[in-house]
Amino acid sequence: MAKALCIDDTVLCRSLETAMGHSDVEMRIVQSLAAAREALYDEPQDVVILGCIPPGPAGLECLNEIRRTPGRPEVLLLTDHGDPEFAEIAIRSGAWSYMIKPPVTGDLVKAVLRALDHREERRTRRKPVALKRNGILGDSEALRRCLDQLAQAAVSDSSVLISGETGTGKELFATAIHENSPRSSGAFVVVDCAAMPEALVESMLFGHEKGAYTSADSRAEGLVTQAHKGTLFLDEVGELPLAIQKSFLRVLEGHTYRPVGGAIERISDFRLVSATNRDLEAMVLNGTFRKDLLFRLRAINIELPPLRNSVDDINELTCNFIGRVCDRMGISRKGFSTDFLEALEKYEWPGNVRELINTIEYAIAAAGDAPALFPRHLPTHIRARLARHSVMEQVRPEEPAPHKQSLDPENFPDIREFRDKAMADLEVMYLGDLMELTQGDIPRACEVSGLSRARLYALLKKYGLSKEREQVS
Repeated sequence: MAKALCIDDTVLCRSLETAMGHSDVEMRIVQSLAAAREALYDEPQDVVILGCIPPGPAGLECLNEIRRTPGRPEVLLLTDHGDPEFAEIAIRSGAWSYMIKPPVTGDLVKAVLRALDHREERRTRRKPVALKRNGILGDSEALRRCLDQLAQAAVSDSSVLISGETGTGKELFATAIHENSPRSSGAFVVVDCAAMPEALVESMLFGHEKGAYTSADSRAEGLVTQAHKGTLFLDEVGELPLAIQKSFLRVLEGHTYRPVGGAIERISDFRLVSATNRDLEAMVLNGTFRKDLLFRLRAINIELPPLRNSVDDINELTCNFIGRVCDRMGISRKGFSTDFLEALEKYEWPGNVRELINTIEYAIAAAGDAPALFPRHLPTHIRARLARHSVMEQVRPEEPAPHKQSLDPENFPDIREFRDKAMADLEVMYLGDLMELTQGDIPRACEVSGLSRARLYALLKKYGLSKEREQVS
């Protein structure tokens, strides 16, 4: 029997329980989030009707917490006040539906039953014996959702749009979709839409006949032809020129195309996967991307999470990348300290996994012969950013930061005074880390920092920092 949990302190739950009386669903009612947590861990649920969701970020955290409980239930949100922005974020975060109180009981019953039907369909659907992850690392809730979508997309032949910030692994996912699909024995053809010269896009995609233009000395196959019986991957599809978007839409509709300079239409049986880091819906609104093409591209849409939203994956990623880099460099594998991992988990990673890889490479090089990595081995810009966050967290609301203690004109510093103080603080932090990293080796410190020996001495003297030792160079 399916199980549903209603979390609300109104008569809503009783009305729903009565309406669901003849269905094969066991209803349970609690009136607080604390009671709900106990109930969810006591007995896994299939559906949760959440009627007392906190506003803002706390509400999203509550949603994610419920979805992580043992039953991985579908969550239906009920709120007193409609918030379009929160509704969009909630659905993107995995909520099943978003309804405003008081909902029509019949509509709520339908939503619950549809969610249960969806779970049953997923439970009975034939799944691949083993998903080839193709180098995709991690086990966070956000990544697992994407892997579930990947598995569903792989057995389909529909077009897939993979969206996400730069460095989130869109091409890895595209390759994994191909490798797990019935077309895996065919070619996986990558089209870098951002790198193709606009004048040659049509020829590169569709090929050309001999004599099609001045330098066309022979017939050439296009990338669409090469993808026959395989997968065509349009990377950075948002960069496609509008004129080519129209031509490509026609190819998607009939899988037919005409090479440049050709008179006969050809057929290519390919599966399309696209990727973008741009907001294609916004591009549609400003007229730089075709709405009909967007509909064709995203029959299935996989949104990859930024690394800052998949912090649980950083440990596994770090272990893997350290091993890879050390093996490539032919050195013994390095360990890392707890505070090194904590630093990685606190950083925002605007460049996502790609930036993490580059950071690991930098840290290994900075560590030299040291057997383990520590926060001091991280790039300066990351340590500076983390220091800023640490100070902000330590300053309690009732104790304003020093430069905000008085806002009257007499005590407010001018821009030069403020800038000099901030720069001095950063230089002291940098020099301290530099001397620790190089163990007081002045020639090495000059090499790492790019400072001349005279300038380094001057700065150390200025801030009263000691130079531990100097080697003859």
